[in-house]
Amino acid sequence: MRAFVVGNIALDETIRVAELPTPGASILGQELSRDLGGKGANQAIVLGRAGLDCTLITAIGEDARGAEIRGRLAAEPLRAELTVVPHVASDFSIILAVEGGDNCVITTNAAATALTPAQALGGLADARAGDLLVLQGNLTAETTVAVLAEGRRRGLLTALNPSPLRPFLAALWPLVDVVFANRGEAEALGGAAALLSAGVRSVVMTLGPDGAVLLEGSGEQRVPTRPCPVMDPTGAGDSFMATALASAARRSTALDELSLRHGTRAAALTVSRPGTVQAFPTSVELKDILSEP
Repeated sequence: MRAFVVGNIALDETIRVAELPTPGASILGQELSRDLGGKGANQAIVLGRAGLDCTLITAIGEDARGAEIRGRLAAEPLRAELTVVPHVASDFSIILAVEGGDNCVITTNAAATALTPAQALGGLADARAGDLLVLQGNLTAETTVAVLAEGRRRGLLTALNPSPLRPFLAALWPLVDVVFANRGEAEALGGAAALLSAGVRSVVMTLGPDGAVLLEGSGEQRVPTRPCPVMDPTGAGDSFMATALASAARRSTALDELSLRHGTRAAALTVSRPGTVQAFPTSVELKDILSEP
């Protein structure tokens, strides 16, 4: 199985603060990291580090941030189909992280929304039945619909992380095989039962300190969280999702309890370190995680 991730890429700047600011407040902070990020890039990088043949389809601006993104991405074990969009700023995130786990993320999406259906579909030219297609909520409705429809036409396994939540997602469930969502996102979408009734085959819901649950028509499977110190929760959900998908793909099986256990172990490592991509498990660490029976 090959993986194709269509989504955003950004530079993340994480600042440690004592508490999240109230409206109108000026507060002091300490820079924790400057790192590659963006949900699309995060998921693709973990899939690549997990040993899958992975292609990231994304857009950057023709600017200094874009050049830095390109350089950082070149060090990762994946293929990058980068569309360079003139006169558009590359995307970036400002992350306020509170010691103990809370954070606040502000992300721009000018480059992500500039990715056209034709550009996104061009990156899927080599995709074949049985391959994995992964999306999030950062692209336009037009591009998201076009990519998922093409994925269904080609017989790909489609996985969607509906973050950020977008109104147009409600019409896409018949095109989605697996939804990964946190508790709040799942509730905002009407609950796992509503998603399954709308055509989604499986729903994986992350529950923070309560672990994660896989819900299907045949029932549910729960796994506990991995106890760990929490330094920076940025990217933990992406690390969990990509590792769980990689676990199932490498074993040529559907998502199962073992997939979720592998995902929670990867997420625990991620939150115990500062930054985004630099906090993800390395290829060596993922090899160890995915060998756990």
